[in-house]
Amino acid sequence: MEKLSYQSTRGGESGLTASRAILNGLAEDGGLYMPSWIPKLEVPMEKLAGMSYQETAYEVMRLFLTDYTEEELKYCINSAYDSKFDTEEIAPLREADGAYYLELFHGSTIAFKDMALSILPYLMTTAAKKNHVENEIVILTATSGDTGKAAMAGFADVPGTRIIVFYPKGGVSKVQELQMVTQKGDNTAVVAIHGNFDDAQTGVKKIFGDQAFGKRLAEHGFQLSSANSINVGRLVPQVVYYVYAYASLLRQGKIRSGEKINITVPTGNFGNILAAYFAKQMGLPVGKLICASNDNKVLYDFFRTGTYDKKREFILTSSPSMDILISSNLERLIYVSTGCDAGANAGLMEMLGRDGAYTVTKEMQEKMGDFIGGYATEAENAAEIKRLFDAAGYMVDTHTGVASCVYQKYASETGDTTPTVIASTASPYKFSHSVMEAVYGDLGGKDEFEIIDELCKVTGVAVPRAVEEIRNATVRHKRECDAEAMEGMVAKILGLAE
Repeated sequence: MEKLSYQSTRGGESGLTASRAILNGLAEDGGLYMPSWIPKLEVPMEKLAGMSYQETAYEVMRLFLTDYTEEELKYCINSAYDSKFDTEEIAPLREADGAYYLELFHGSTIAFKDMALSILPYLMTTAAKKNHVENEIVILTATSGDTGKAAMAGFADVPGTRIIVFYPKGGVSKVQELQMVTQKGDNTAVVAIHGNFDDAQTGVKKIFGDQAFGKRLAEHGFQLSSANSINVGRLVPQVVYYVYAYASLLRQGKIRSGEKINITVPTGNFGNILAAYFAKQMGLPVGKLICASNDNKVLYDFFRTGTYDKKREFILTSSPSMDILISSNLERLIYVSTGCDAGANAGLMEMLGRDGAYTVTKEMQEKMGDFIGGYATEAENAAEIKRLFDAAGYMVDTHTGVASCVYQKYASETGDTTPTVIASTASPYKFSHSVMEAVYGDLGGKDEFEIIDELCKVTGVAVPRAVEEIRNATVRHKRECDAEAMEGMVAKILGLAE
C-alpha cells in the first residue's frame, strides 16, 4: 500500500512526507497540508483503554507521521509528555453535572495549546535532521492569547530555532500577556501589534507568502515555519486526546465499547474541533461535534446557513482565544467537503480574501453534517460559569464556559442524552478576573493576583506554577508595531541588514 503523504488544500504541492509538511508549516500556495487519507485506528478500543497517554499518542501519531521511525516518535512523545504536566494522566476527565470535562490545561502554560506545543519542537527538530536542514528555523506565530506562550515555552533555547510571536495589544487577558512578555529564552521575541488577532494572523500569512522576503531570509541562513494550529505538527497531537478521552470513559465503565459520544469544543481557529473530526474519521465512535462560539459567531452562522462571512464587527470578549473571524483550519474541512477538490477549495479561499465571504453548496453542507453550531453571549457564559460552580463546585474558565453553555442549550433543545465530552481548554486561573466576577459579581478593584488568591480559597485548587512564576517576573519583551510593519519587525529582530 502506498505510504500516507501530505498535499496542499490549494493544489500547489503533493506527495510531501510528514516531516517536510511539519517543517514547512504552511504550503507555498497559501494552502494547508492535509494527509492523503485519514488512517483508521489499528488498536481495538478495549486495548487502548488499558494504555497510558504516551502509549495512546504513539498508536495515533504513528499512523499520520509515517516517515518518523518508532524510536524517533517515541523519543518525541516521551520528551513532551513528562513532568511538565502536573498530572500523570496528562489529560484527565472530570465529571461535573452530567458532562465529562476533558481537562487539557495541565501543562506548563495551563492551556490546551500545551498538548501539541510540548511535542512540536521535538517533531520539528527531528524533522530538520531528517531533511538535512542547515538553516536556522524561525517559528513565526500569531496568537489570540495561548499559542504564543505555549510555543515560546516549547521552543525556548531549543538549538537551531528562533521564535517570534505577534499578539493583539489589549486583546488578551492580563495573565496571558504577562506569561508572554516575561518569557525567558535568548531565541524568543514577542511583539504586541496595534490591531486584533485576525490582523496578526493575516500579517503572519502575508510574511509566509512573500517569496522575496523568504529568499532574503535564506541568504542569511533562516527559514520560516509555523507553530500555529495550521501546522500538521499541531493538529495530529490534538487527535490523541479525543481518542484518550474515549478510552478513559471506557476504562471507567462510563460507556460500553462502541457506544457513541458527542464532543463539544469552544472554537476559534477551528483546529481543536477539527482534531475531533479526524478522530471520528479514524473510527472513534462519535455522534455530533458541537462547535461552540462566543459573540464572534462566524462559525455558528456558517453551519446554520452555509455562508462564511467575516464582514462583521470584531467583538472583544472574556474568551479572547475565540475572538477570531477568520477560522484558518476550517479550510481543511472545506477541502474535504469538496471531495478534496483543491481547485474548488482555492476558489472559495480566494473569494474569502477578495469579498470577505463565500457560500458552500448543499452537497458540501451535507458532508459537514457531523457539525452542529451553537453560541453563548457574554451574559450567558458568565451565568453558566456561576451555574456550574453552584451546582457542582467546579470552576471553569471563560472558554470552557462557552462550550458548557452551548452544550446545555443543545441538550435541552434536542433531548439528546448521548454522553458528552467537553474540551476544557484553559485553567480558570488564566482568566481569574472574569470567572470570579461571573460567580461573585463586582470584585471591588482588586488586582489580578489578589483575585487569584481568592480563587484558590474558594475552589481549593492550588495556584498553578505557571501563575506563581509570573507574579514577580521581569518584563523582558516590550516591542510593539502596526500590523503593516510586521515583516519589517521580523527583519529587525533577526538582524537582517537593510
